[in-house]
Amino acid sequence: MEQSKCNLCPHRCNVNRASGERGFCGAGALARVALVSLHKWEEPCLVGKDGRGAGTVFFSHCNLRCCFCQNHKISHDGKGIDVTDGRLAEIFLEQQKRGAATLDLVTPTHFAPQIVHALQRAKERGFALPVVWNSGAYETVELIEALKGSVDIYLPDLKYMDAASSREYSAAPDYFAAASKAIAAMVAQVGPMTFRADGQMTRGVLVRHLVLPGHRHESMRILDWLWQTFGDTIQVSLMNQYTPMYHAADHKPIDRRLTTFEYESVVNHALDLGMTHCYTQERRAASEEYVPNFDGSGVIVQ
Repeated sequence: MEQSKCNLCPHRCNVNRASGERGFCGAGALARVALVSLHKWEEPCLVGKDGRGAGTVFFSHCNLRCCFCQNHKISHDGKGIDVTDGRLAEIFLEQQKRGAATLDLVTPTHFAPQIVHALQRAKERGFALPVVWNSGAYETVELIEALKGSVDIYLPDLKYMDAASSREYSAAPDYFAAASKAIAAMVAQVGPMTFRADGQMTRGVLVRHLVLPGHRHESMRILDWLWQTFGDTIQVSLMNQYTPMYHAADHKPIDRRLTTFEYESVVNHALDLGMTHCYTQERRAASEEYVPNFDGSGVIVQ
């Protein structure tokens, strides 16, 4: 995982981030963090039985350009605070001390070297939380293999199957080709899901899929692929929280909210397939109030 020739993701920019060059994602040599928090609205198996929350660490920048991104201030604009690997290790330990059920690394791909180093330093000081790799699934197989031993739970957001969708909405026409291989590598690495007696996941893969307006049939084909490829060895989370934010108004048909019919038809398809490990969301989850305030909380020692 070199930064002198950065090829961490499928863009393979080959830039020297160590000397100040920036690739597609815009990330530099140091990890940049926008928010450290206890997040109570992640999937139940990640927040603990008592709902104390996942220990989220939101990283700035992203290797996708989703036109509807609710976190665009940090993913596209790069808002955040640069931290050393040492400070990042301290943040991980602080999340454990706060009582987080898991360490939830949000959009971590482009900072993989810094994260792995920080995890090593934190573990030397007693860090023991399950580590969640919460990504957009646009990863390389080589990166997933390099994360072996550092990550316990993979949480990829499988966004699209059609190249036309991923090209227009996220500037990644090869999205599914890359994401499908990466997810297969994740499952091969960590194996079937394992849970504690209280229902908290300790190892495995949880695939999220956000149902987009006008794309319910694409969502169904994504479910077909997941079921045919992995069966019930993975957890699936079907999200209906799509809110037309950022530049979504410029792209039909995602310039509107998801209808109840669209979402329920995808849920019914999952049931028809025989999926039993599948989370669903209530309608009220589609709201801007669930967008975090990226004010840098928890990043700098107060």
